[in-house]
Amino acid sequence: MRSIPKPAPEEYPAYSHIYLDLMADDGRVLDHMWDNFLSIKALASSLSEEQLQYRYAEGKWTIKEILVHLIDDERIYTYRALRFARNDQTDLPGFDQEHYARFSDANQRSIESILEEYEAVRQATLQMYEYLPEEALMRGGTADGPEHYRSVRAFIYHLAGHELRHLNIIKEKYLSN
Repeated sequence: MRSIPKPAPEEYPAYSHIYLDLMADDGRVLDHMWDNFLSIKALASSLSEEQLQYRYAEGKWTIKEILVHLIDDERIYTYRALRFARNDQTDLPGFDQEHYARFSDANQRSIESILEEYEAVRQATLQMYEYLPEEALMRGGTADGPEHYRSVRAFIYHLAGHELRHLNIIKEKYLSN
């Protein structure tokens, strides 16, 4: 897959460093995203329904809810990246991730259906980034207020790091028992 250089700090909001710091600076973000999906798929497929619906504390998401949250985020962030790649400068609205999780019905779904959707979304994301014009990667815009500027390439690194952060949380909080 194509190489996409890691964005500079001015290309993303300060809070995003917790995600981007997890990513290698090797330009292989698209390859890493596919490999990370395969790791998550293997891990989630190996878990029991009880493990997939476990909450380590009250109000925390289950693993199924985390996976659907990752799918939702990827759709939203990729949509934003597409808008900005096409030079649309409209300030886009934010979204409430807790609201999305509450209404996802993730725990009523089979893990197979979640992983099937996850793979379809991941393939679409990777294809979009593979074929964006080079100059589109440096375009950007704001979503959820002017303090949340991101370049198009920062979106893909944000998504990849966000996924890794959740995978680390799953391993630490859900599977370390």
